[in-house]
Parts: sequence; structure tokens; C-alpha cells
Amino acid sequence: MRKCYDMKLQQFPAKNVAVTMLNAIQNSNTLQVLSKPRFRNEEFMEKILNRRWTLPSPETKIHQVIIPRHGSDGCNFLLNTVPDFGHGARDMKNKGKCFYVVRDDLLHPLINGNKARKLDGLIPLIEDYSVTDVVTCGGCQSAHTAAIAVLCAERGIASHLLLRGEQPEILTGYNLMSTLYGNVTYVPRNIYADRENMLKDYAKSVAGNSGSVISFGDITQNSSTTELSTANLMEFDVSRSDRNLQRKFLIVNEGAGDSVALLGMIRLVQYLSQSHLLGKERALKFVIDAGTGTTAVGLGLAALCLGLPWEVHAVMLADKIDGYKQQEERLISEFQNHFNVQFSDHNINEDGGIVYWVERGRPRRFGNVLEGEVEACQQIAQQTGILVDPVYTLAAWETAMLLSSKEDDRESEVVMLHTGGTLGMFGLAQRYRNYFGMLQKGPNCS
Repeated sequence: MRKCYDMKLQQFPAKNVAVTMLNAIQNSNTLQVLSKPRFRNEEFMEKILNRRWTLPSPETKIHQVIIPRHGSDGCNFLLNTVPDFGHGARDMKNKGKCFYVVRDDLLHPLINGNKARKLDGLIPLIEDYSVTDVVTCGGCQSAHTAAIAVLCAERGIASHLLLRGEQPEILTGYNLMSTLYGNVTYVPRNIYADRENMLKDYAKSVAGNSGSVISFGDITQNSSTTELSTANLMEFDVSRSDRNLQRKFLIVNEGAGDSVALLGMIRLVQYLSQSHLLGKERALKFVIDAGTGTTAVGLGLAALCLGLPWEVHAVMLADKIDGYKQQEERLISEFQNHFNVQFSDHNINEDGGIVYWVERGRPRRFGNVLEGEVEACQQIAQQTGILVDPVYTLAAWETAMLLSSKEDDRESEVVMLHTGGTLGMFGLAQRYRNYFGMLQKGPNCS
């Protein structure tokens, strides 16, 4: 059966955070790895990737984090901005434990990380189907809603953003960006709990009698074929002039949790698997923080389609393992239906799955910050220039350290996908003033 595993990390003091991390993870249980199914179809991949994209290029920077074996300067992390992916990578391991970081947090100042990737294949479909309004939802500091708002505004499309909870006293971070670029409505938590009906009811109310409400399922089902290339979409009996006759409201799930969002991850993996980068032959353990789990499923599906010996390890942040399993199965099923591909011969939906779901080291309610985590982010930022946040990407960083500490020179290497979301630190600083107030003196690195 597919299993999740525990990352048993203890509380981090303000000083020597990395040392505490390593001491804790070196005492944790050994990870049990299951075999992965394989699938390779170059013709299918060419059809999937032959389309318009939101991002001009799939390119991203790859850095390397080194944890020295014997540090004399008191610092616990070193950053290599020009890593060698050949034989030199092995030599670097002799200097200490290390892992790669895919710097998707640098893609765009507002729309970065997995939000940009999930919208990479989605936004062109919105344009091609002459959508006039997009309705989506998220938390008060949702990076997803801000990304939707910015990209839609650039294309003359109205965005309607349903944010959970109450309006904060001071607008900041992603909340501010969502308000500036889109139309924000704050929704009581009891109503927000039923996201599907909330989105449908709101879309119907603003569409009225003269507008129509559609989903990505409607777009794909109306296609004359199951391939979602630009050419096929333009075969629809839809023209730009329809904008003046009828408004079309498209519902986008929370966190862009639709199968169409998997396209951007497939494009990213194809880029990373080039021979001069990570390549197609080396065994890799990819680490990612999981909100909705869509990005993790996209990575796993991309590795499967390209026949790569990569494992995807996703830290569960917003749900339990059963919820993430259901999300994985739903997305794969939708992907198969929308793109006319079957993975049944490879047991894609059996217990083996395509993602290893990881228990968070320090459980808490989603969105909460615990003592020592802000100082850990500060130490990482000061020593590497990489900004992680306590809610999402710090958990991925910790897991990358865990896995890299268990790997020897003969085993696979570890890669962390930085999912961005750094503007969310503004909202956290507003909410957790005491934790951020303790940063004035900073961690002692001497």
C-alpha cells in the first residue's frame, strides 16, 4: 500500500536552526520507497505541449544548497548559484549534504512559483474561449487569487475573487494585490466551507439572465477532439464578437485545482529533464509543499509521461492523506478524460500512486505559525538569499534536508521546487506580530 511518512522535527531555537534540523532528521525513521509505474509516449507529449502558453519560456534557475560537514564560520548553509550537473555534482557532495532548489520563486514579482506554472496552460484557454469573467476563491492571503487577478487584468478579463473570512484592517501582501487587480468579496467561513456550491451560486448571481456560467469541463467536452491545442479550440463556434452579446463566467477551482493546471507542470518537467540540466537518467527525489496537491500531482504525472526515474514527495499542509489521495485520483481521472490517454495498464490509480504524501513535522491548523519557524526562515534567507515562508516552503526545505541527509553517493539526489508565495510573509507579519518582532536582533551566526 502507498504510505505517508513522518518527518519528526523538533522545535527550532532562534540560533543554529540548521544544526537542530539535521540532528532531528538524522534520528527519523528510514523512508520506505515504492516502485513507480512507467509511461512514455513522445507523440502524446508533443500534442500536449504544442499550444500557446502564458509564460514566454519554461526556463527557471536551479541553485544548490550545501550543508557543510565541518563549518568553521558558524553558518550552516552555503549557496551555489552555478551548480555542476555532471561529475562535479558528486564532488560537491564530499563537502557536505546538499540539495538542488528550482527557483520558481524568481519567475515574476507577483505571479511566481507554482501559481505561474498552473496558469501557464490555463490562461490561453480562457482567452481562446472568449471568457469575459473569471470566478475563483482562496484564503485572505491567497497567491492564487492574486495571480488570477493580475493575469486577467492584463488581458481585459474581469476577475471575481471570493476570499475566506473577514477583511483585514490593513490590506497587505497578496490580499492587497487581489484588491487592486480584481473584484474582491469576503465570504463567511461557514459558507466558504462548501466551495463548489459557493462558486456556482456566486457565478450565477453575477451572470444573471444574460450571462452564462461554464467550467473547464465544459470547454474540453465541447471540443471536437480531446486535444486542447489552440487549433482545436478555435474550431468552437465562438468568436470574439460574442463578448458584446453575452458575458461568459468561467469558474476556476481554489488553487487552480483543475486538470488543465497540470499542463504547466509537464512543460516545466520537460525543461528540467534536458541533458544539460537534471537529465532523464538520474534518479531524483522532488520535494514540494502541498496546498491543494495539484502541483505535486502534476510533477508526478509529468515524470510518468516522460518516463523519468523521479519520485515526488509532497508535504501535506492543508488536508489529511485521504483527502490528498482523492485529489490525486480526481486529477488523474480528469486528465485522462480531457486528453484521451489511459494509464490503467500501469496501475496509475492503484495504491502505488504517483506521489509520496508526507506528514508535516510539526502538525498544526493550516496557516498557523509556530515558535522558531520565523527565525528559521530568517537564517535561511541571510545565509543563502532564498526566502521561504513558515506556512508552505519552509516545510519543503525541511523535507529536502531530511531526504538529503539519508542519501549517500550511490543513491538519488534531492531537488526542492520553490513554489514562491513570498508576498504572503506580509500577511503573516501582520497576523503574528510577536514572532516577527523578535527578528530585530536576528539569529546569531557566529
